[in-house]
Parts: sequence; C-alpha cells; structure tokens
Amino acid sequence: MRCFTHPLLRRLLGLSAQSVPGGLSQSKGPICSPKWSSLRQSCTARPGLVTATDAVNYWQKVFEINGIPEARESSEYIVSFVLGAKTFQSLNSKSLYTPLTALQQEQIQQLSNKRLERMPVQYVLGEWDFQDLTLKMRPPVFIPRPETEDLVSLVVEEESWKCEKNSDLRFPVSVPHPVILEIGCGSGAIALSLLCKLPQSQVIAVDKEKTAVDLTRENAHRLQLQDRIHILHHDVSHSSAKQLLLWGPLDFIVSNPPYVFHEDMASLDAEILCYENLDALDGGDDGMRVIKTILALAPSLLKDSGSVFLEVDHRHPDMVENWLRAHPNLLLVLRAIHKDFCGKPRFLHIQKQSR
Repeated sequence: MRCFTHPLLRRLLGLSAQSVPGGLSQSKGPICSPKWSSLRQSCTARPGLVTATDAVNYWQKVFEINGIPEARESSEYIVSFVLGAKTFQSLNSKSLYTPLTALQQEQIQQLSNKRLERMPVQYVLGEWDFQDLTLKMRPPVFIPRPETEDLVSLVVEEESWKCEKNSDLRFPVSVPHPVILEIGCGSGAIALSLLCKLPQSQVIAVDKEKTAVDLTRENAHRLQLQDRIHILHHDVSHSSAKQLLLWGPLDFIVSNPPYVFHEDMASLDAEILCYENLDALDGGDDGMRVIKTILALAPSLLKDSGSVFLEVDHRHPDMVENWLRAHPNLLLVLRAIHKDFCGKPRFLHIQKQSR
C-alpha cells in the first residue's frame, strides 16, 4: 500500500490532531520554481543529466522554499509515480541513478507545479491506495483519509463475528449474503473495500454528487466489482427508504458523513478549501446534520440486530448517545465506541434492537 506513517499521511492530507481537515499553513510569497537547467548544472552526474535522486532533492528544496507541507514526501511520491513505482523506497539502485529522460523530467515538472499550487498529492497523482486497492482520484471528490480504513475493518470484523456465532449453533441457520448500504460513497473507497473483504456481499452506494457517483462507478469497473455494487445518484433523506429497500432489508449501513462543525470550516487549509468538495465535510452547526438523517432512516432499512457504523468527530459519541436516548422510538442503541490510531474516539457501532 502507498502509505506514510499514519500521522505523517494525516499531515499531508491536511488533517489536524482532531481529524478535521486542518493543520497546514498557508504558503506565503510567490511560487518559486527554479529552472531545470540550474539543477543540471549542479548535478554530480555527467553534465546535463538528472537522476531520480537529483530530482527528489531538487523538488524538495523548491517545495520547502514555497512552504509546501511534507516537501520530501511530496517530491518522492511524484518522482516514484513517474517512474512507475508505488514508493521511492521501492525503487532499485538502477532506477535511482539512471538519468531521467526528457519526457520523465517534463512529467515531474508538470506534477510538481500542481503541488506548488497546493493541490493534494492524491489529486496530483490521480490515484491513491486505500486498504489493498488503488483508486482513481480527482477533484473535487473527497479524498479518503487513512483512519477510514479502520471503519472498513470494523464492519468486516462484525460480519465475521456474526458468521462465527451462527456456525457455533447446534442447528446453524443459513446466513444470507450481507447487504450493505454506504451513504456518501465519494471515490468508492469504503464500498469497494467491503466488496473485496466480504466476497459474498453486495453494496448499495449512494452519493448526492454526480462527480462522486461517476468516480465510484469508474473505480468499480477498474476493479471488476461492478456486478456486486449498485451505485445511485441520490441525496438521502427521511423519505429514501422505499427506493433503498429495493435490494431488501440491510445488514449494515456504513458512512463517513460530513461531520466537521460548521464553525471550523473557515479554518481549513488551502489544499482542502481550493480542491475538495466542502459539502462532504460540513456537518452543520453541531456536525450532526447528516448523522441525524442517517440514524432517523436506519430503523426502516435495517434488519433486526442490523448495524450502523459511522465515522464521527471526537466530540460526537456523547452527543449521538444523548440524541438516541431522546429518540427511543428508533430502537437504536450505541453498542461501541472505537478509537482511531491517534487514540481519539472516532467510530460508532449502533445497533437496531428487536421489537
């Protein structure tokens, strides 16, 4: 998988310690991109030749001069991508020290110029890895964050536990293939990962943005998963149950919904404000606008004992629990709160009770 250490990747994505987009400083001053000729003149290789190592060092300095976050990592990703590798560390010595062609140098320059404009490296490369999948990425579709991989793992673990529990019964009941709804599919990262991890499952993936629906569909076809996913251009509301129940009652609803508190939106960084779809981040005054809609809809969609898995702000678990207690008619109970890799409460497991 193309991956930094988690905290490092979080900074590259523009995430603060609270896992809300933020934490990158705005670049100041004019963009400075010295000409390649100055690099060629300074190379220790034969005059006029530039190696991958030279290029990484050069663009790192350019990024640093222009205040681009994670300058070294950005440079390494761009150069390794042009050379057809996942990471710079995976390049062999021959690739590192063989002179770059004129075309490769031009490609590196073009991609680096995009990064100088504060474009996230995921958009610069046009792809990114999530779980074990390489997904196409393009603005303004929301970039999947590394902690969201844990959300996928929680759903897989719950399904595995249900299967093991059933197999331990004296007279096992046939368990149908799980039906999963993802609300706000973006690039398809969650939905497609679940299809790979749970090969008997089928997924309904919905998003209100046409660009996201198109990208999920493209990624599904690239991964040859299109036969098990139903992708809908749909803005989920309280009246969505009839349309979504066409595939039967659901085993799981999973979502990384917009959950940033509206007052925090103004402090987001240039990478996010300029390129990502802000509707995929803004959760309203309390960050719970879409969360409440999902929970209100869930009882009419889920099977008894079906589950909702949500990624939320670290302030939300208590708020969600209080909201559920204030709406006992929904028959939903907060079963578990799971922490992310920074130790913040990030994921909620909510279950529908039997009547």
